[in-house]
Amino acid sequence: MQAARFLGIADMQVQDVAAPTPGPGEVLVRVEAAGVNPIDWKLRSGKFGANPKALPITPGYDIAGRVAEIGAGVAGFAKDDPVFALLHRQAGYAQFVTVPAADLVRTPANTDAAHAAAIPTAAQTAWQALFDEGGLERGQTVLIHGAAGGVGHFAVQLARHAGARVIGTASAGNAEFLKSIGADETIDYKTQKFEELVHDVDLVLDTVGGDTLARSYGGVRKGGTIVTIVTRLDAAKMAEHGLRMPAEDGPGSPLQKIAALVAEGAVKPEIGATFPLAQAQAAHEQSETGHARGKIVLTVSP
Repeated sequence: MQAARFLGIADMQVQDVAAPTPGPGEVLVRVEAAGVNPIDWKLRSGKFGANPKALPITPGYDIAGRVAEIGAGVAGFAKDDPVFALLHRQAGYAQFVTVPAADLVRTPANTDAAHAAAIPTAAQTAWQALFDEGGLERGQTVLIHGAAGGVGHFAVQLARHAGARVIGTASAGNAEFLKSIGADETIDYKTQKFEELVHDVDLVLDTVGGDTLARSYGGVRKGGTIVTIVTRLDAAKMAEHGLRMPAEDGPGSPLQKIAALVAEGAVKPEIGATFPLAQAQAAHEQSETGHARGKIVLTVSP
């Protein structure tokens, strides 16, 4: 057995392995697309420590495809039903994966597999950050850093649908895109200092970290909060500015609710780039730049 170690992009390769078999309560999904998230390459590269188990590891948490086989005790699904899911373990960059039936979400009729695979991690993270942790309410104002990215573009749409005023930071080239999905105001982070333009917002959703987060504490009203998905908040600065620490994530997954919003057209996943599964290395290279619009998705051939 090979010991756990850090993996570079060059270590990624496609291999033929036996298809898994669904156990009781599980469904075998024939994967048609897999979402690529920063967590994928961060785990692979050892950013969070050594890989947690012996190799090989199949990356990926977001999948979409069709039901291929149903395990014992599963009701409510039939073969070829279009579904997507957020997996609880890395396994998504594959042609087949087993998923607990309770974790499957039906893909909306207006959504193909590639766009469905763009939803799970990013949309759920945006929902939890805005509503569960951030407590965003109708009429409030949210500043979203990295608003054109995977989590950011979902956050813009979800906040807008909830009746909030949305300000997004992004490059100038993404300004029109952000306005088209519901941003009330955009700030070019390359040429404008958001801390000079934005004051007393109710919530900051930070997907960038570093200096961007450091400059955000002073722009939130007393009693408001900051939620960051990339690092830890500075508790002393939060207290200094009279901000409350974020709440815990709410119980259960919001993906069924998000799927309903996608079905009605209120939320639209944006795909910035697609790669075939065999080019997962290139997908990780692009993800590591941190400048992709929307989501990067792998397409999986039968």
